[in-house]
Amino acid sequence: MWKIFIVLGALNAAAAVGFGAFGAHGLEGKLSDKLMEVYQTGVQYHIMHALGLLAIGLAAAYAGSSASLSWAGWLLFAGIVIFSGSLYTMAFTGMTWLGAITPIGGTAFIAGWIMLVISVLKI
Repeated sequence: MWKIFIVLGALNAAAAVGFGAFGAHGLEGKLSDKLMEVYQTGVQYHIMHALGLLAIGLAAAYAGSSASLSWAGWLLFAGIVIFSGSLYTMAFTGMTWLGAITPIGGTAFIAGWIMLVISVLKI
């Protein structure tokens, strides 16, 4: 399991850097200030939670895999897809109703971090 989360973390970190660079160089002047802010929030949370996936993978490599660590990783990954994905899509399309989906990803992030805490306390 630990390899999956390290690979997912590394791939998501690379993607977040790519999205960030694209936003800084490819979207300049093409999005409104508000949508650019939405996009940058997606990038910021994307990179933070990619690092979280790496931490979960390293914790599993160190302490051994567990169901709670697995849940933590999958919840952070789901949060990236739902939270950052909805913000990226909103910025590209202008479909602001997608903002109603974003909190589901935020809830997944919170649950993932709490599962990490539970996992560490069980060690």
